[in-house]
Amino acid sequence: MTKIKKHRILSYFGIPVICVALLLVQVKRIDPYLILRFEMLIISGYAAAVSDIKDKRISNGLVLAMMAAWSLIMIPKLFLDTGTAFALLTDSALGFAVGGGMFLLVYLLSRRGLGGGDVKFMAAAGLYLGLYGVLPAMLCGTVLASLTGIGLILFKKIGRKDTIPLAPFLYAGFLTTMFLW
Repeated sequence: MTKIKKHRILSYFGIPVICVALLLVQVKRIDPYLILRFEMLIISGYAAAVSDIKDKRISNGLVLAMMAAWSLIMIPKLFLDTGTAFALLTDSALGFAVGGGMFLLVYLLSRRGLGGGDVKFMAAAGLYLGLYGVLPAMLCGTVLASLTGIGLILFKKIGRKDTIPLAPFLYAGFLTTMFLW
């Protein structure tokens, strides 16, 4: 097996490890539906991060799949626990609006300095994290990206006009938020 194939296989091994770790840390503290939502965000966030690093884009298909998976998770909740489901739907809708809205504003004000895929990805992630999860995740991810960018510029690895993929840093923000929830 070539070195590249081994590296690729080992990188995918991290997804179940992160999922099991989250389950072990949070299983007694939060609702099983929230755990399921977090697990789906771990998987789709990883795919977005890899795609952004590799291709410098996050596909619309991935964002649509994230939204479809969220819907499939929430439909049974509507039938099994209607009262709680409406509160979760409201929280998720606010997370979608705030996550996507703030990134859309940055996208428009920065004259597309931020990618459109990042805007859609953050909106979809807002569904999973809700209002009070999306805000710290965005803050953590963008601060980490900013510090990394500044470090790369200072060490002359990139220029001021160069770009770095944002999704991996947002993913780190998601993970931090989910584990500290």
